[in-house]
Amino acid sequence: MAGQTRSNEAVTLSETATQSDSLVPRAATAAVWALFLFSLGVLALTARAGGGWSVLDLFVVDGLTAVVWAVVTFFSGIVHSYSRRYMAGDRYLEGFFGRIFAFTVVVMTMTAADNVGLFVAAWLAMGFLMASLIGHEREWAQAQAAAGTARRYFLASSALLAAGVAILGWTTGATAITGILQEAQQIPRLALLAAVCCLFLAATIQSALFPFHTWLLSSMTAPTPASALMHAGFVNAGGILLTRFAPLLSGETLLLSAIVVVGAFSALLGQAMLLVQTDVKRKLGASTMAQMGFMILQCGLGFFAAAVTHLVLHGFYKAYLFLSSGEAVERTTPGVGKHTESSLARVGVSLLTALGGGVLFAALTGKGTELNSGLFLTFIVVLTTMHATRDILRRAVLLPWLRLVSVPVIVLTAIGAYAALFNAISTIISGAPMSEAPTELTAVHGALAVLFTAAYVATELGWHRSSERLYVALLNVSQPDPDTILTRKEDYDDA
Repeated sequence: MAGQTRSNEAVTLSETATQSDSLVPRAATAAVWALFLFSLGVLALTARAGGGWSVLDLFVVDGLTAVVWAVVTFFSGIVHSYSRRYMAGDRYLEGFFGRIFAFTVVVMTMTAADNVGLFVAAWLAMGFLMASLIGHEREWAQAQAAAGTARRYFLASSALLAAGVAILGWTTGATAITGILQEAQQIPRLALLAAVCCLFLAATIQSALFPFHTWLLSSMTAPTPASALMHAGFVNAGGILLTRFAPLLSGETLLLSAIVVVGAFSALLGQAMLLVQTDVKRKLGASTMAQMGFMILQCGLGFFAAAVTHLVLHGFYKAYLFLSSGEAVERTTPGVGKHTESSLARVGVSLLTALGGGVLFAALTGKGTELNSGLFLTFIVVLTTMHATRDILRRAVLLPWLRLVSVPVIVLTAIGAYAALFNAISTIISGAPMSEAPTELTAVHGALAVLFTAAYVATELGWHRSSERLYVALLNVSQPDPDTILTRKEDYDDA
């Protein structure tokens, strides 16, 4: 038995050495970092020129393209570099690197594509490559089931996208996205509604919003680097799609309100699902659903630049969390970090910090200073700031008085940085149609503000724990495809 173990170890070490000598991981990593440097150059030129360029009537390189290129190639570079050690010894190492590099190129193509056929083809290829990464372990039945589930969702998304652009192309006679948008006012209303619904459903599926979140929660079989790329980049495609076709929504208050409702519901449900999860990656999946809901909500408010800012920040945050998920072990020390200050003091500090965050955001961005959807956006910032402050106050291991003083400073600094990034991205993508088009406030916004407040209070009071019915309902709605569940009893049987 010992001899067999040593033999297996020798084989493993030999395979690792062979894979480490492969040129594919090194070449792919070098190439993606070269693409990142190229993207930075394009971003600088675009910011300086204040406009974009058309390439061969197939591509449009504008501010949105440049921002997404820089972000995607940076995340991909990190994933490539991380994977060289993480995936060392994997029998399909070269195929893995080939797919993540191809995925990066396809996302760049989709972002810049102006020809509708090229856009749909890149969207489809992006989904199939991600499904292949989810099912990377070919001998693992659950991984293949998860890949099949994802593939079906992505195929449906691509079909809806194709149907939407086909309607737009047929009614306008244009084969380019820019041409379709120029003729947007001439599209018959019924055709426009049908096309926009198709595009929105395609974005909803890709971003794993309710009720299409099952594919995301079933994708935990993907290697951690692939999960990082999925949660930091792939799911953001829904926001990019809506931003590209934003002019079609101009003046459509009912459609925008519907988008706000779908985004808000997914955000609240994803956050609620997160509270009842025990698995680290499943928590991150629920968190991604919530964050994508906020991104789509911002599109519905007419702040597409805010949605792009959100997907950038979410990408950094989620890539870090996935790549460090192996270290997600709670560290506690008896007698250290006990909160001796009163609960009332924490509530007061959180409330004052939240109000200060809202004022700071409004002052730096100008949002919330007028009676339009910008006021609702600022309200979301206030609520998020309060939640973040309360969470940090509970977790921070500092002296009570130091915690109450330092945490607001840290949180307000973060809000200022967010506002600065929002302004910078708004400037860079200002050439894109309708990068910012706030809508009028409606009863929908008021109802959602009440709902968000109620959800926050319910979370703080722990109602999801005290209500067995609610707890079970949240567990049920967050279940993945049964065939993809990783911990069945049979998996532990030796016989």
